[in-house]
Parts: sequence; structure tokens; C-alpha cells
Amino acid sequence: MNNEALLTALAISLGLTLLFEVGFFLIIGKRDKKDLLLVVLVNTFTNPIVVLLYWIAYYRTNWNMITVLIPLEVFAVLAEGYIYSKNAITIKRPFLFSFAANVFSFSMGLIIQRLVF
Repeated sequence: MNNEALLTALAISLGLTLLFEVGFFLIIGKRDKKDLLLVVLVNTFTNPIVVLLYWIAYYRTNWNMITVLIPLEVFAVLAEGYIYSKNAITIKRPFLFSFAANVFSFSMGLIIQRLVF
């Protein structure tokens, strides 16, 4: 994958993640603007790291990608949950919120991938 393709993949992944995780935040009835900004910032931090590490593993190893994806997603859930636990105002169960938002976002990504490809 060349640099331009990687940057495109990172941008698309981040954009969709923000769309779905902000959507999840709103669907569950959250409206606090500071928490909304926190969701955006947290995902802007974690998503590129997870996606970049995934693509590095994909192109540089022969590993089963499920065995790569699971620890990366666990990292994202734990990192996001921790940040939410320290900074969120209205997110009362930060690790559950992080897990549910990531499951929702990941599932929506799979659905889009199946529809497009």
C-alpha cells in the first residue's frame, strides 16, 4: 500500500468511526457538548493508531488478522474507557460505553464493507 492509499484508508476509517461513535452517543440520549467533543477527541487519538497498526500487521506479517484485530480493539476499548472515566461528565459507565460504541462502530463498518465490496 502506498502512502496516499494509506492516508486515504486512515481518513475514511476515522471519518466513519467519528460518524458512528458520535451517532451512538446521540442515539443513547447523550447531549452534553463537552462529552461529545471528548468522544471526537478520543476517537481521533485511538482510531489512527489501531488502523495503522492493523495495516502494518496486514502487510508485514502472515498473522491471522483476527488475532491482530482483537488485541487492537481491546486496546481501543480500554484506552477510551479510561479517558472517559477521567474526563466524561455524563458517561456514567465509561468502559461499557466504550465497548458498546466500538461494537456499534465496528459492526457498521462491516455492514458497509459487505455492501460496497
